[in-house]
Amino acid sequence: MKDAPDSSNDTDAARQRLKAIGLMVAAVVLFSGLDTTAKYLVTRDGLTVGQVVWARFIGQFVLLLLFVPAFGIMSAKALFTTNRLGLQLVRSVLMVGTTAFNFLALQYMRLDQTITIVFLAPLMVALLAGPLLGEWVGRRRLVAILVGFIGVLIAVRPGFGVIHPAVLYAFAAMLVYALFMLLTRHMAHFDPPLVTLFYSMFVGTFAGAPIAYAGWQTPPDAIAWVLLGALGILGGVGHWLFLHAYRLAPASSIAPFIYMQLLTMVAFGYAVFGDLPDLWTLAGATLIVGSGVYLVHRERSIAREMVDAAPPS
Repeated sequence: MKDAPDSSNDTDAARQRLKAIGLMVAAVVLFSGLDTTAKYLVTRDGLTVGQVVWARFIGQFVLLLLFVPAFGIMSAKALFTTNRLGLQLVRSVLMVGTTAFNFLALQYMRLDQTITIVFLAPLMVALLAGPLLGEWVGRRRLVAILVGFIGVLIAVRPGFGVIHPAVLYAFAAMLVYALFMLLTRHMAHFDPPLVTLFYSMFVGTFAGAPIAYAGWQTPPDAIAWVLLGALGILGGVGHWLFLHAYRLAPASSIAPFIYMQLLTMVAFGYAVFGDLPDLWTLAGATLIVGSGVYLVHRERSIAREMVDAAPPS
């Protein structure tokens, strides 16, 4: 005879899921604020991409060090201790690379255009997971990936009108980000998340310093200084909320809410720069988002089938 379902546990799980969704939505708002601030500093205040990238990493690095004691880690040795030093360094370089390519693209493209291309990254992860991690996709998921690529073609429209070369920066950011996510998944088996996050900020701070110094442009006013300092806060708090959301609820429950960033990007783009997406971008983004949500749904269905097929304990 089966035990009666515990309604209190179901209620707690539902509350946790709602809290996780709220944290995810807050995270994507902060990520959109990060990109908007970076674009403003580069296009309106005349700062270089190198110094904006570096400010983003050093700000988050300082924030991380300030709050490290809250995670129960008091020694620098614990943060530097890794089982895969080479992979940690490669992953950190990838994070710096995707940030730099994204900010380069934002110099010339609208916020909604860049995020539409970046949304292709989860589909690219699913495609590359086969040859790199041995996680091959099935026929239906492969069709979803192809639909996502068609969405990008609709948004970019190669062969119809003039395409700004900065599109290549956006595609580079997307591809590097996909490799970054794959390596992050792989590193989860070897090192704690805080160690992995520490290496990303450490490498970004110290590797980016010479580049920032070489092209340094003094911010024109106090507001620009404040915005430069806010980059690390937006990125740091956003990533903390992002990670905390995944600790509270299954990925399949909250991953689709990542795509709300398209709405926040459109809102910020209009409020700050007066930009509005065209119909082609919206149509392409709809296909990409739909494909991404379908992949999340398929992962959830496959996981449920595996649980149902498992022998009773």
